[in-house]
Amino acid sequence: MSKSLARVRSALEAAGVAAEIREVPAETRTAEQAAAAAGCALDQIVKSILFLGAESGQLHLFLTAGGNQVSVEKAGALAGEALGRADAATVRAQSGFAIGGVAPVGHLVPLPVWLDPRLMEFPEVWAAGGTPRHIFAVAPDILQRLTGARIGQFTA
Repeated sequence: MSKSLARVRSALEAAGVAAEIREVPAETRTAEQAAAAAGCALDQIVKSILFLGAESGQLHLFLTAGGNQVSVEKAGALAGEALGRADAATVRAQSGFAIGGVAPVGHLVPLPVWLDPRLMEFPEVWAAGGTPRHIFAVAPDILQRLTGARIGQFTA
């Protein structure tokens, strides 16, 4: 088992969440691929988008519905600083995940997290399990509790 997958499993277990992390036959690097693998609607996919704070150098995590796009300006207003895309090396170094497998839980360091209100409209959403080939389902209110996410309007 990969270290990334183990961290996600450990974070879920530590929180008392009995989520099955499912290995899928094909990579789920895009929301469309993940929705096909999970057999769910595109907006039930939780995209974990990391931005880098221009002043702080800290990663900020935005959990958005699969069909939505994050507005960098709106996200920056919530974060309180200008944001830019984090490159793959920074994402891996600070979160412990490779792009395409970034999970909402199990990060190496605590991150500020925001949640797209669209995700709250579903009884169940699907998120990356720490690798591009692992996903898990969770109720959005539990996801919010697990991540400490603040609900905010940050989509385009």
